[in-house]
Amino acid sequence: MNPKIEKIIEFHKIRQSLAGYASTDLGKQMAQTIAVMNQPQKIQESLDETGDGVELYRLKNGIPIPRLKDISMAIKRLELEAVLNGQELSGILRTLTTSKQVSQFFDKVREEELDLKRLYPLADKIVHLPEITRTLQDSISEDGRVLDDASPALKAIRQGISRAEQAVRSQLESYLSGKSANYLSDNLITIRNDRYVVPVKAEYRNVFGGIVHDQSSTGQTLFMEPQAVVTLNNKLKELQSQEKAEVERILYELSMELVPYTEDLRENHYLLGLFDLINAKAIYAHHLKATRPRVNLDNHIAIWQGRHPLIDPDRVVANDILIGQEYQAIVITGPNTGGKTIQLKTLGMIQLMAQAGLYIPANENSQVGIFNEIFADIGDEQSIEQNLSTFSSHMTTIVHILDQIDDKSLVLLDEIGSGTDPQEGASLAIAILDYIGSKNSFVVATTHYPELKAYGYNRPGTINASMEFDSDSLQPTYRLLLGIPGRSNAFDISSRLGLPDQVIEQARSFISLESQDLNEMISDLEQKRRLVERESIELQDNLEASQILLDNLQKEYAAYQTNKERLIDSAKEKANDLLEKTQVEAEAILSNIRDLQLKGQANLIKEHEMIEQRANLSQLKHERSLSKNKVLKREKVKKSLKVGQTVDVTSFGQKGVLVEEVSPKEWVVQMGIIKMKMSVDELVPLEDDKDKNRKSQVILRSANASHVSSELDLRGQRYENALKELDQYLDAAILAGYPRVTIIHGKGTGALQQGVHKALKNHRSVASFEYAPMNTGGTGATIVLFK
Repeated sequence: MNPKIEKIIEFHKIRQSLAGYASTDLGKQMAQTIAVMNQPQKIQESLDETGDGVELYRLKNGIPIPRLKDISMAIKRLELEAVLNGQELSGILRTLTTSKQVSQFFDKVREEELDLKRLYPLADKIVHLPEITRTLQDSISEDGRVLDDASPALKAIRQGISRAEQAVRSQLESYLSGKSANYLSDNLITIRNDRYVVPVKAEYRNVFGGIVHDQSSTGQTLFMEPQAVVTLNNKLKELQSQEKAEVERILYELSMELVPYTEDLRENHYLLGLFDLINAKAIYAHHLKATRPRVNLDNHIAIWQGRHPLIDPDRVVANDILIGQEYQAIVITGPNTGGKTIQLKTLGMIQLMAQAGLYIPANENSQVGIFNEIFADIGDEQSIEQNLSTFSSHMTTIVHILDQIDDKSLVLLDEIGSGTDPQEGASLAIAILDYIGSKNSFVVATTHYPELKAYGYNRPGTINASMEFDSDSLQPTYRLLLGIPGRSNAFDISSRLGLPDQVIEQARSFISLESQDLNEMISDLEQKRRLVERESIELQDNLEASQILLDNLQKEYAAYQTNKERLIDSAKEKANDLLEKTQVEAEAILSNIRDLQLKGQANLIKEHEMIEQRANLSQLKHERSLSKNKVLKREKVKKSLKVGQTVDVTSFGQKGVLVEEVSPKEWVVQMGIIKMKMSVDELVPLEDDKDKNRKSQVILRSANASHVSSELDLRGQRYENALKELDQYLDAAILAGYPRVTIIHGKGTGALQQGVHKALKNHRSVASFEYAPMNTGGTGATIVLFK
């Protein structure tokens, strides 16, 4: 894409905004140089990456990437087998530990079966270097200092330095008190030329002997190293030289160990930068309330409620922009300051953002094309140095554009043909638009010329448009009206401002009959459009009212069905009672008949006939559907709930005690020390004898829980002590009835974090665990869920 369009559209400001959401140096560089592409596959892949980032940001607060320095130069120095300093090694260590954390993050996301289109294969490319990472962790601190444990020799030397410094200070402190203090200009120990000295009054320089390293500006104070301290300082200096040599040796060994892995380091560094860029694109999309555009290879553009991303969201006016399917050219007419230029820039900006793989500030299902080039002539580019007028400058730009356009080009022309005689300018504008059309290029042009309104109406593949103007308030509304050309509002505005009617009528007489007819046609179109809008609003209101009526009818019907079932059940219950009473009487009759048969007085009655009649009586009994009615069941549960009652919370699998009724549909339930609002549908009352037992358990758990925090901070503890405390804490938290707790282990070298995760994996009562959200600790804390 030509750089001029990016400058005119101000796409560099989008890059700057995007870079502001990146964490790493490389991620910021990638954002500042993000490319506008014209290959469909690459655009789709980039949009897929952005989509994955949006999904992870929504569900996981993004990919956990901290601030990282750019290690590109350190890698290049390694390729030359140069020795890296502590800062460079610390940067590489930070990259390696972050690579491991990001890889573990994607392993966790993969286990949760989150659907990502592009990021899993990228995460699989991360290279793990555990041995090198461990060596660097043992040798280099986060600020780049070589640690004492980097080698036994360094540890011994630094212990010697500490003792030597103590000896020097002890000797010098002896001069700060007693008689010797009278010879000093100040009661302190300082350093000059890397040696410990004391400030001595110039007249007493011979009292201490030794070496003068510096003096005050007045010459009254000498900074002296007393003779008694010279030997101690020499020993200290020698130890410091040994320390420096040992540090250089360690840095050399560490650097040489990294040399074979430069390609792996470069790959990890690039992937972390890419993940950071994807994070930034997702956060930027969230900030803009942007959506994923659909890409149309035929360049049919349909942007629904598109907004310019650089205008204040509270002030920007959203508009629909359609081009490419039914027409290839849009001619926007209307007065100045109405927003015509902003529409050109909005279209250009949204198209550039989409082709850079960014989400666009528009509604869902918006559609963009893919252009090889986007050209623009927007604003006054008059060049004094080249002695070009405004018209000449515009024509020079347009000539350059016309020389390059094809059927994969989008052309944006502001005030086409302006800066010269109106009649000639209008003719040139029409000819230019025809030429662009002959190249099958897409064009959106703004103009003041009334002749172009007729052009937009008569030319196939071309449509008029205008920016709406409120003649009542005399203010533009910045709404784009497709299909309606703009009309002059000069007479209406002048009349409302008080210009005499005589002047206005005389001015009208100077306007040609064709122009008057055109303005009347436009005015008629606007009136019809307003009428359609009013009818649309009325229809929408009627639709909403109908929807409300439908909802009420559905509720009434549901109530009717419920009442109907209740009445039927009641009738069946009464019928069953009657049948049971009748059946008892029938049984008595049948019993009498059997007795008569046994006595030989009713030989005609058979036993199987009596059984059959008894069965027929039983079948007349109706089944009650009351117990199967879910609505009545819920109502029964609601009526049976009361404060202090023990219930089973089905969604958590926990027992709780009802504390307070929030509404007919919600109760506050206490589970251990946690209180939550729960729906009535999730509560099942328990039996009274069990209630007492469960209630006592809840009270007991609450009592125990009052001594157990929901967080455990292990930072600063030794590895073994931390894991021991973790095990005890988990048992206490489980006894306290906590459903989840937070373990704070910090980031550091990652050793404690690994130990905590290993212990959690092996704990029988841990259901799952994951890193805390980015705003509550990120990878420095882990949230644990119990079974």
